[in-house]
Amino acid sequence: MRDPFANRIEAPSRSNPGDAADIGFMLDWASAEARHRECLLLPRLLPERDHWPGDLGSALHALGVGAVHKASRASAAVLVPPSEMDRVWELPGSAFNRGLRRHRRVEPHAGRFYPRAFIAGHAGVEAGDRELFRVGALEEDRLVADLNHPLADHELRLQARVMARHARGRDDDHSVDVARLLKARGPGMQARWRGRPTDFWADGALEREDPDPDAAFYAEPRRVHHLDATARAEIAALYGACIPAGARVLDLMSSWESHLDRVETPEAVIGLGMNAQELADNPCLASAHVQDLNVQPELPYAAGSFDAVACTASVEYLTQPEAVFQAVREVLRPGGVFVVTFSDRCFPTKAIAVWERLYDFERVGLVLDLFLRAGFTDLATFSLRGLPRPADDPYAGRLEHADPVFAVWGYRWD
Repeated sequence: MRDPFANRIEAPSRSNPGDAADIGFMLDWASAEARHRECLLLPRLLPERDHWPGDLGSALHALGVGAVHKASRASAAVLVPPSEMDRVWELPGSAFNRGLRRHRRVEPHAGRFYPRAFIAGHAGVEAGDRELFRVGALEEDRLVADLNHPLADHELRLQARVMARHARGRDDDHSVDVARLLKARGPGMQARWRGRPTDFWADGALEREDPDPDAAFYAEPRRVHHLDATARAEIAALYGACIPAGARVLDLMSSWESHLDRVETPEAVIGLGMNAQELADNPCLASAHVQDLNVQPELPYAAGSFDAVACTASVEYLTQPEAVFQAVREVLRPGGVFVVTFSDRCFPTKAIAVWERLYDFERVGLVLDLFLRAGFTDLATFSLRGLPRPADDPYAGRLEHADPVFAVWGYRWD
């Protein structure tokens, strides 16, 4: 998997090695389902004030800009403590407070994550506890609540790259808990609980707030960017890394921009989308086809037509996602790759209901589940967070960070 920090090095400053530094972290791990890489940029870290996992802070203290340090196994291991059986509780099904949220009733689902407040009064949890727990096995009168971190018991490999140094540190007196930020509310949530499929698809998961036909919603061209320039550039770089040179590529759910400019000398890029004018305005496309996949999920191409398929910031709108993923596998040649990228932004009225209910990394798990159901293999997931928002972005000054990038990809080998 690519290193998103390798080409973002700033010019070395003349500051001393001990001054504040921007650090890009890469956390690699593997589940039974896939390989995973989580990337996070943390700015203006201070080696002497902040809390670091193991000896990582002292190791980075003397490194220059651009240098990479591979943390020891001991430093990586202290990020997440091993799982403990006394943090896995068997509770009555009634222990889950379905009426905790006033605006809607919340039903628990196996494999999903919820604030611990939903089981307050049980498992030592107090009211108002916002830390997350996972529902494991779930039956009518039995609920397994796993309070261990989802990365527990996975072998973690951690790398840190010095991105920039600053002559002065942060203005505040607070210390940063680096280990907590590297694992907070996300990494690990995409893996299945003890190998069991997560219950994503019950309770109207595929319904939408706006059930009207998509043809009306997309009748007029929408020449807008749904993600900021930094996120779009990272997605383009990821496609360039995943899609081989000379590939015949299907841009699935395409529009006026394909984000495929980093793919080396593609044989052709074919677009399938909802608006003919948007597709006509896309300079990357050799040809295009208008089709509503929510009405007709089968693809109008012969089996084995493509070396790669890319889907950008659109998977959340599919109301028949399993059928579409199976159709994608059918049109791929053996060895072909399917890459799905997304962020935390969407048209909420057109996204499927379950998408809005999930945390970001659970969404990665949902997409990964679709890959598994469709028979893809050699699966991988990728996340990138914490990059600065472009200065000319409309949200600059209001949002500190660029839109996060999440990706899942897999191959058809048979």
